Amino acid sequence: MDEIVKEYIREMKIASGLNEQLIFAAWDAVSGAAPYTVSRYLKNGVLYCSLSSSVLRSRLYPKREELVRRINERLLEDGLFVKDDPRTGLVKQLILR
Repeated sequence: MDEIVKEYIREMKIASGLNEQLIFAAWDAVSGAAPYTVSRYLKNGVLYCSLSSSVLRSRLYPKREELVRRINERLLEDGLFVKDDPRTGLVKQLILR
């Protein structure tokens, strides 16, 4: 059943949008900063997150590499994440604004 769902996602060409939403959900879960995240977007493997709290941003800043690692681990555990999608794959870098 998992393979059928993955194939359907690829055939319908919705993998990029689904991956993006899974990345945003992983950010919310891993960082704990969902209530303070004003906006976020993904471009070329770089996740840009704008936070409303400068205190939180300064606490998360030194943990960026760990956050990227944990986000990617969470994505790889998710059965719906399509890691070989050319438009949205794993997160390479995190930019906090």
